[in-house]
Amino acid sequence: MSNFLHFIVTLVVMLSCSLLNPTLTAQATSSSTTVYEQRIIHNPDSIGKYYMGREIAKVMGYTGAGWLERPRREGEEQPSKVVNVLNLKPNDVVADIGAGTGYLSFRIAPLLTAGKVLAVDVQPEMLEIIELFKKEKNITNVEPVLATLTDPNLPLESVDLALMVDAYHELEYPQEVMQGIVKALKPRGRVVLVEYRGENPFIMIKGLHKMTQKQVRKEMQAIGLVWWETKNLLPQQHLMVFEKPDSSDLLTR
Repeated sequence: MSNFLHFIVTLVVMLSCSLLNPTLTAQATSSSTTVYEQRIIHNPDSIGKYYMGREIAKVMGYTGAGWLERPRREGEEQPSKVVNVLNLKPNDVVADIGAGTGYLSFRIAPLLTAGKVLAVDVQPEMLEIIELFKKEKNITNVEPVLATLTDPNLPLESVDLALMVDAYHELEYPQEVMQGIVKALKPRGRVVLVEYRGENPFIMIKGLHKMTQKQVRKEMQAIGLVWWETKNLLPQQHLMVFEKPDSSDLLTR
């Protein structure tokens, strides 16, 4: 009986410690097996997971498709400016990561007269919407791609530009997805991230759906991308450009 009581007391103490410090167990596990930290107590707008000090936001589901296609989006975010500064070539292959309804994909596709857009999303429902828009708009060079939470499902060294508009902060496995994107990029291929400016508390977007330029650059550097420039030409968002180094560039450094 004494051994049983000792076991019960030990178990109660362990549970108490977990409740008082809910990150303790998660930190111990994550530090040895993963780059992520899981917390029991977290922001209700997050999945309770942290990456490089950043709390990861919940994904906007396909039920929010109408918000992506809202008529006032051009006035609020000016996505046409995003398309205009991408400096696309007619034969480029562009991966629209977290494409959603294809809002950006269908604005980019007409510029790629000899190229195409790979509209990547993890939600089959979003890809079904893209297929409907393809028929409605009679645009053939947008290809829906079903990704997983850890893999963008893109061919090796096939992409000239990977674009993420207000999507990166929702990636459940940002390191794995970005590693997949880097592999898919051609040498000197570019990654363009558009995120609401986390430095500005007056931008009326939930905090977890904004990112600072400093945090983005830290996370991109961790997977080998080189910061090229940041354009602040949008009303509320950063537009950050990164590049995949060519192997010959690395040899000359």
